[in-house]
Amino acid sequence: MPVVVAPDGATVFPLPVLDGQGSLAVFELKPGAVTRAVSHATVQELLWYVTEGSGQLWRRQGEREETVRLTPGTAASIPLGTAFQFRADEDGDGPLRIVAVTMPPWPGTDAEARPERGQWEPTIR
Repeated sequence: MPVVVAPDGATVFPLPVLDGQGSLAVFELKPGAVTRAVSHATVQELLWYVTEGSGQLWRRQGEREETVRLTPGTAASIPLGTAFQFRADEDGDGPLRIVAVTMPPWPGTDAEARPERGQWEPTIR
């Protein structure tokens, strides 16, 4: 399985592209890691599903802003243009792992992601 780094700094394990329409990927953060805040120019992360670890997801869309607790079984989405940032708990037993479905397929390029003002200071540069 290939391993790449997302524009926000998270480790990504891209999985199969689904009929050219969408893709599946596993995102991972080590305990205590905080991503950079970004928004997508072309990709929607239709579904996040936490499989391991714990942490928080911050997202802002227009005037609406929220922070969601991430634990195994939590599902969330990141619509196109939504600013977001996530972090893994420091005291976790292992990394925070999230399986995500994206449409169109996740490109993993810096040009697709736009820097945003986030909720927390990133630890990943």
